[in-house]
Amino acid sequence: MEERVYNFSAGPACLPMNVLKQAQKDFISYGESGMNVMEMSHRSAEYQNIIDTAEADLRELLDIPDNYDVLFLQGGASMQFAMVPMNLMTKYKKVHAVNTGQWSKKAIAEAKKFGEVNVVASSEDKTFSYIPKLSADMFTPDADYVHITSNNTIYGTKYTKLPPVGNLPLVSDMSSCILSEVINVADYGLIYAGAQKNIGPAGVTIVIARKDLVENAPEDIPTMLRYKTHADNGSMFNTPPTYAIYIAGLVFKNLKKLGGVAEMEKINREKAAMLYDFLDNSSLFSATVEGADRSMMNVPFVTGDADLDKEFVAEAKKAGLVNLKGHRSVGGMRASIYNAMPEDGVRSLIAFMAEFEAKHR
Repeated sequence: MEERVYNFSAGPACLPMNVLKQAQKDFISYGESGMNVMEMSHRSAEYQNIIDTAEADLRELLDIPDNYDVLFLQGGASMQFAMVPMNLMTKYKKVHAVNTGQWSKKAIAEAKKFGEVNVVASSEDKTFSYIPKLSADMFTPDADYVHITSNNTIYGTKYTKLPPVGNLPLVSDMSSCILSEVINVADYGLIYAGAQKNIGPAGVTIVIARKDLVENAPEDIPTMLRYKTHADNGSMFNTPPTYAIYIAGLVFKNLKKLGGVAEMEKINREKAAMLYDFLDNSSLFSATVEGADRSMMNVPFVTGDADLDKEFVAEAKKAGLVNLKGHRSVGGMRASIYNAMPEDGVRSLIAFMAEFEAKHR
């Protein structure tokens, strides 16, 4: 096997080695089927077992209540920017939203095509480097739901407490933080997440939706864009992204073996604490997010010198630490340390940063 790099990409991101090895083992023939999962009919008994097991394992990992549907969809989280308002913006034709970055801006723009969007707060004034303070009076009852982005992949911020939305359904884009820490699914009306960061390969999107919200959607929206279509058909109204779901299922099993989401949260907190501790005590590098709003999954940092940032990214790549270039809106570097990033990867990054700092003192 060729030597592998430590991949700090924001997504598609690294996958657990155990999962890759199992997929390799199954590649020519899954079990006794004599074929790869990619070749398998989604109507076969073998594949039905794969998707049913994946759903059951995800329900167990997140302790998803019985009154929630779990859907495996296509179109990425970006498709959800439209599907959510089409299905949920039904009574008041209005939504409250918090703007904390590029992805929330896109969700807001799509929702505006279907009704009124009240942006209750925004952190754009400081390049989305914090989560705005939110109070109950911002969330008036004359709205169909509230939309947030739980973790901001580009800017490295996260919600540490939920907005006080009262009885309004809370909708969250959890693409870059799902399964990274314990959540109470019942606090949300709907959760959606593209898989390519913490779950599996690009191609499948997870939607966890309260059944009453699914049932109350208008009947005149396009068939494939209606949650009820997929809920009524076990996510197999049409051919689902079969291989992506199979890999996601392996990831769920691997996470269960590790001890579940609570154990994963503990590991993630330790990884993030190590990296932030180094940044906070460095004479060269600094984190772009301060205080309690720091993400455990995406850590942007800079040297303060754009040329030095470029040099760092190039030298890190030579050392087997890849995809560290920051998003153009923030600059500098970004280390995405999702569930599958091992602690050794974070330690290797810190050691390289210390070495680079010593050279450029």
